[in-house]
Amino acid sequence: MATATPQALTVPEVMAALRMSRSKVYDLLRSGTIPSFREGRLRRIDAEDLATYLHTRNRSYTP
Repeated sequence: MATATPQALTVPEVMAALRMSRSKVYDLLRSGTIPSFREGRLRRIDAEDLATYLHTRNRSYTP
């Protein structure tokens, strides 16, 4: 049985996925709203963490 390898996204990839500015994405990362980790100087976001953020935001949305 093959297991999926977790995907680590870059900040620009998250910016594109959320259609948000760099500063807004960094605000979300700094506040811990979207968890992230650092590899040296590089900031990475686990794709599952981004999916969880989107899921919780969609559930809290009421028009």
